[in-house]
Amino acid sequence: MTISVGDMLPDANLIRLGADGPEAVSMHALAKGRKVVVFAVPGAFTPTCSSAHVPSFIRTKAGFDGKGVDEIICVSVNDPFVMKAWGEATGATGAGISMLADAESTFTKAMGLDFTAPPAGLLARSKRYALYAEDGVVKQLHLEESPGVCDISGGEALLAAI
Repeated sequence: MTISVGDMLPDANLIRLGADGPEAVSMHALAKGRKVVVFAVPGAFTPTCSSAHVPSFIRTKAGFDGKGVDEIICVSVNDPFVMKAWGEATGATGAGISMLADAESTFTKAMGLDFTAPPAGLLARSKRYALYAEDGVVKQLHLEESPGVCDISGGEALLAAI
């Protein structure tokens, strides 16, 4: 079942690179008592994700800060080493955006937002979306119809909705 507005974010561990290597981080722990934005992309270093989606959240980071958002989290079904490199390459890390890996697609599948496109080499990947949650409850959800576009899931559209 696909997550909807009013639902609680599923608890799944995502992975980030810490000072001592890969470390698990619980989505519930990230969201508990906080305002968070989560946006997901089909793949790190892919064209639309790198040229449109991530830059839209870099551009709007200050606006989200002004609305009391505690953290902006980018999720992709990739490994944490790729997410770290991608965050550095795009400037997302420097802008304060958390780049988290959903290496086994656990979070993505629990959200009901996974898809597979074998011709493109994308297996168990995430659909493109952006959401705003308060204390783990989804308040806004902007889900793209196609993984190759970033219209309603961009930072500007989500910022205007909250």
